[in-house]
Amino acid sequence: MIEMFRYKGLLVHESYDEQGLIEVVDYEGKRALHFGSDARQSTMSLAEPNKLLSHYAQAMMSWLLFKDTPQQPLMIGLGGGLLAKYFFNTFPDCHIKVIEHRAEVLKVARSHFALPHDARLKVLIQDGVAYTRKQSLAPQTLHDLIMVDAFDHEGMADGTLSCAFFDSCKALLTPDGLLVMNLWGTDKPLLAQISLNLQQVFGDKLLFLPVRGRGNIIGIAFADHVPVPTFKALKEKTWQLEAHYGFEFPIYIKDLKRHNPQNFQRVVNL
Repeated sequence: MIEMFRYKGLLVHESYDEQGLIEVVDYEGKRALHFGSDARQSTMSLAEPNKLLSHYAQAMMSWLLFKDTPQQPLMIGLGGGLLAKYFFNTFPDCHIKVIEHRAEVLKVARSHFALPHDARLKVLIQDGVAYTRKQSLAPQTLHDLIMVDAFDHEGMADGTLSCAFFDSCKALLTPDGLLVMNLWGTDKPLLAQISLNLQQVFGDKLLFLPVRGRGNIIGIAFADHVPVPTFKALKEKTWQLEAHYGFEFPIYIKDLKRHNPQNFQRVVNL
């Protein structure tokens, strides 16, 4: 069998669907998911497959500063399923629902990224924007956390950046719920428009966390009745969170305060 190399790694899987190419590449002890371009959609440690390896994925967990263990998280976009798998293993009492529009992506997440089969982790093959819109008209389940990580080979999925989508998400949040989004920050005009759209729906209860050394920016939008912690309590909590989860929570709170000088004082009591 001839070994094939791509993106400076060993190609271990290649398949196609109506949206295009799906590739899995192993390199330097890691496994990455690609959608026909250099951009890595998901990256997993082969030695520690349940670990959150990517800096942006770790930064998406910054919601833990403002909320404890989630009960009914909703995820828009599966990728390799690493966030869903992390939630499944880390929060044993939560029931996770994931909306992914590509059935082949789910198949690859199962076969190459160890996404588990379990009743607590439900993946629906649907368009995330259409799903949230339909559910928001007559919500059957409210979610205390909605996480959006929806990318294709060109960048952020267009439909997840609109006021209409954010309206749907807010309608599906519990009164103390959070919306967390992975944004690509190198397109400044697009990022500015997303910020305006989020502000129109969530007002000033909105924070952005640039991921150090990466092009990602994590957006965190707060429902109307999220408890407001004191800054002192939050700083103390960062060390507890870092010790427990291993992520850089003291840096996250420092960067959130620095990059959101007006909005930070609307979600944190200084």
